[in-house]
Amino acid sequence: MANADSSVVAAVDVVGENDGSPTSKPVISPPKGHWSSGGAGVTGWQLNPGSGGFSRTEPGAINTDPNEYKYELQCHLGGGDFDTPCLARQLECKDGPDGEEGIPVTWLSRPRGVPGAVWAHHSGPTCLFDARPEDLLPRIAADIQREFQSLPVNAGTVVAQPSPHTLRGAETNFYAEAAEQQFDVTMFGQQVHIVATPFQYTWNYGDGTVFGPQPSMGGPLPQDRWGEKTRTSHAYGATGDFQVVLTTTFQGTYSVNAGPPLPIPGQGQFSAPPQTISVWRSLTRNYADDCNANPEGQGCPGAAR
Repeated sequence: MANADSSVVAAVDVVGENDGSPTSKPVISPPKGHWSSGGAGVTGWQLNPGSGGFSRTEPGAINTDPNEYKYELQCHLGGGDFDTPCLARQLECKDGPDGEEGIPVTWLSRPRGVPGAVWAHHSGPTCLFDARPEDLLPRIAADIQREFQSLPVNAGTVVAQPSPHTLRGAETNFYAEAAEQQFDVTMFGQQVHIVATPFQYTWNYGDGTVFGPQPSMGGPLPQDRWGEKTRTSHAYGATGDFQVVLTTTFQGTYSVNAGPPLPIPGQGQFSAPPQTISVWRSLTRNYADDCNANPEGQGCPGAAR
């Protein structure tokens, strides 16, 4: 019979010991892949504080973790018994990182060196594809940048003042509305939480002018100040319709299995849908009348139309 300190078991064939009757105890098949004896051992594992994953304790190494850990099969009831309804819905652990099959496990923990301490659920169920789970952490670190750039991050929206029409030669104030976003993904059977935070912005004003990347997302102006030059404003030299595109650069952090956040080494750039701005021309005329002296003079507000 298998127990917490024996070799792990990877598959269960529910057949009879002699005649295949469904009431017989299941036959436990040996694990596949690079497993080692004592994989579920009490003293052989420690929690990696930087990731939330587990690694083997090297012989003679000093373990500062106040807890000790072991894993059990997801549906194991102890001894050679399994929870049959659980087996019908347990995790599928196929196609591991190296093509091997894994096992669905739950992790247990208890205080180290405390007499009478009982094992309690720590995390899981999750798939264990390697007898040395710490090997998964470099794999996640190596792939996290690609995963980050493939996320459906919202780059934000473009706001223009005035909009949708502005005047040639006048300063049009542009600013971005972008926010922090969070995502939960699964990588190599581990739960990874990613936080994407905007920190740089690039403006393509559609007339060949590009500004950025730079840290300012701009901001709104009260209507009586429209036309003022701002950090992110732009003055068009020609009339027409222009497609303004905002590209937001995000930096991110990730945490594995609810561990502490770790920085994603690269960045992700995401573009917002283009916004059309129509640039009109303005006409200037000179009039001889003084509107203060003659409010109804040509060009004055009180002039007959």
